Amino acid sequence: MDSYREQALKLYPWICTRCAREFSGKRLQELTVHHRDGNHDNNPKDGSNWELLCVYCHDNEHARLLEQQGPAKASAGNKPVATHQPFAALGALLGNKDEGQST
Repeated sequence: MDSYREQALKLYPWICTRCAREFSGKRLQELTVHHRDGNHDNNPKDGSNWELLCVYCHDNEHARLLEQQGPAKASAGNKPVATHQPFAALGALLGNKDEGQST
């Protein structure tokens, strides 16, 4: 059975749907399959959830979607999900009198 990438390459022309660059030969590896609904398990045989994007446009698409979502929030209390404070002790290391207090 072909992977969804192999199936998409059989269904669609080898052109990035965003920038319209054509791909062939060794450069074909730069053409990727983007899942329109974001669900990598949704792979209908007709390819309706896929579009071919070059690696640059694909990265741009995912970055754009992340920006639209905004900062991740926890459901309880709207506190940020990340709790690790990598610079918490930086003040102590630099000799500040506020030793290790984070902002």
